[in-house]
Amino acid sequence: MNSTLEPVLQAARTLAPEALPRLLGDLAEVQATALARLSAPAPVAQADEWLTVRQAAQKLGCSTDYLYKNSASLPFARHLGRKLLLSTRGIEEYLRKQK
Repeated sequence: MNSTLEPVLQAARTLAPEALPRLLGDLAEVQATALARLSAPAPVAQADEWLTVRQAAQKLGCSTDYLYKNSASLPFARHLGRKLLLSTRGIEEYLRKQK
C-alpha cells in the first residue's frame, strides 16, 4: 500500500462507527478525482515551428541584426548550416520568463 494512505487505513480501523460514512464519502471523492485524471486526455504538445530571422524579429520586437549577433546565447536559436532558425516554442517560453 502507498505510504501516504497508511494513516487513512489506520483511521478506518479506529474511527467510531458513526464517523465511517464521512470517511467513505471522502474516499469516494479521492477515487473519483483519480479516475477523472486517468480518463482525461493527455495534453497535446504544441508543435514547434521554426521561424526565419525576419519572422522571429517581428515576434520579439527586435532587429534581425540583434538576433544574428546574439544567436549563440539565445536558447531558441539553431544554426542549420549558414541559416539561422528560431523556435516558436522557445521564443514563447523566453518571453514568458521575461515578464
